[in-house]
Amino acid sequence: MLSLNNLPNKINGEEVIKIIRRDVFILLKKVLFFFVLIILPAIIFYFVVLPSYPQILFDSFLYPFFLILTSFYYLSLWLFFFFSFIDYYLDVWIITDERIIDIQQNGFFSRTISEQRLYRIQDVTSESHGFFPTIFKYGEVYIQTAGTKQRFIFKEVPIPEETRSVIIKLAERSKRAHINDGG
Repeated sequence: MLSLNNLPNKINGEEVIKIIRRDVFILLKKVLFFFVLIILPAIIFYFVVLPSYPQILFDSFLYPFFLILTSFYYLSLWLFFFFSFIDYYLDVWIITDERIIDIQQNGFFSRTISEQRLYRIQDVTSESHGFFPTIFKYGEVYIQTAGTKQRFIFKEVPIPEETRSVIIKLAERSKRAHINDGG
C-alpha cells in the first residue's frame, strides 16, 4: 500500500507536491457500464424468456443449466469489475519537489514503478480530446525526458493543464538548483 511516508526510493527531505489518480468520471463510466451489464440478463429474462416459456423453463432440465450459466455470468462480471477498479485505484502518479513517480498496475500481480528526476524533464504537454474529456476537464499529460523511458504518460487525469504547469514550474526550479549545485 502506498503512503506518503513510504515512497519508493525516498530521498531525504523530499516533499510530495501532488498525488494524481485518473479522473473520477472514468470510474463512473465503468460503474455505469457494469450496472447496464448487471441489469441486461434480468431484462432479457423478464421480457423475452419468461413470456415465451413461462412454466416450462422452471420444470425442465434447462433450469439448472440456466442457473449455472447466470451464476457464471455474474461471477465473471464481478471479477472484471473488481479488476477494473483495481486498475483505476492503483494507477498513481506522484509529483514531488525532486522527481515524478509513475506507478502502473498491470493486472492483479504485476506492477511497474518508474521515476524521473525533475531536472531531466525536457517537455511537458497536456491534451484533452473528445466530448467527455473536454466537458469534464480530464485528459493526458505527456512528459518528455532525457532518461531511458523517453515519455511518461499520465492517463485520464483531472485538469491536465494544471498538472502540466505544476510540473513545468517544479522542473525549472529543479534545473536551477541542479546547475547551482554544480551537478
